[in-house]
Amino acid sequence: MWTKPYGRTGKNVTVVSFGGMRFDKPEQIQPNAELVLHAHQKGINYFDTAPGYCSDKSEDIMGAAFRQMPRGSFYCSTKCMAADGEALRASLQRSLERLGVQKIDFFHIWCLVSPDDWPERKRGGAVAAALKAKQEGLVDHVVASAHLSGAHTAEVLDEGVLEGLTIGYNALNFPFRSEALEAAGRLGLGVVTMNPLGGGLIASQAQRLAFLRGPDDRSVVEAAIRFNVSHPAITSALVGFSAKQQIDEAVAAVEGFQPYPAEHIEAIKKRVGPGMDGLCTMCGYCLPCPASIQIPKLMDAYNHKLLGDKGDQAIRDRLNWHWDLEPKAADNCTDCEQCEKRCTQHLPIRERLKHIANLR
Repeated sequence: MWTKPYGRTGKNVTVVSFGGMRFDKPEQIQPNAELVLHAHQKGINYFDTAPGYCSDKSEDIMGAAFRQMPRGSFYCSTKCMAADGEALRASLQRSLERLGVQKIDFFHIWCLVSPDDWPERKRGGAVAAALKAKQEGLVDHVVASAHLSGAHTAEVLDEGVLEGLTIGYNALNFPFRSEALEAAGRLGLGVVTMNPLGGGLIASQAQRLAFLRGPDDRSVVEAAIRFNVSHPAITSALVGFSAKQQIDEAVAAVEGFQPYPAEHIEAIKKRVGPGMDGLCTMCGYCLPCPASIQIPKLMDAYNHKLLGDKGDQAIRDRLNWHWDLEPKAADNCTDCEQCEKRCTQHLPIRERLKHIANLR
């Protein structure tokens, strides 16, 4: 499979990588490990996981597969969101044991959502602990997983501590994250993009997003993957798999593919309308809501307003026919801001909830 250099690390990573956050029935370790082995056999060499993924079974699944794969044939990536250095070290040790490896190739300072998170990880000793683990040979490269705006991410990268970045980026949200890719390219850092399919949103809206397809693209999903890997600053598109067919389709999307010409990329960018980069991917980080509001379902209905030409009627129809909800389901928002503080896309959730609640 086509590979790209991961920044200046000397490692070449396949342009499609395996995200271990979507295993079906994660308690079934070996059947899911077979998916990882299938991806490896298809040529994928970068495998990403984290503590807590898939009911905290993802690292166990990956480990079961890794023990059957030659160590020099793959790269493993995992994460820790602890701010405390000792807690990060303990998490790292547990990840090493579960993954069955002596070294983590790419270890992430995980889930930088607020601009305050990176300074907190430094104050708490997490960054220092990760760098010490690198010195000791337990980690090859210290990188970060960020859900910040492009500008805030660029500020973190400019400090020169990190060797790479995992960031949400796709054909719909690229305006929000473009500065991060520009900084990574300027600094020669590796970039893995999570959510290249918009958390499933792109696949579910294939007809409306047909403009993403180039003349040789067989599907919108294929086009979305190709959009990411065409970017010169992006090393790999991280796709969450739960079936062998999904792996085969993703691999086929990049086999023999040449990056899109600049004019196709520009045509896509012109078609992505105002606010489309504000589509909710329904990741669920906004939950739980203290007022028990079903935020992701309501944000999904708002997506339909942004994507279509029916305006507020699109919200009503989606709530009624898909979610069996009424606009009053958005009532009771207390303006506590908790959802917006946790939102990885920094969406104006409260504003949208109020808008929906007023659709009587």
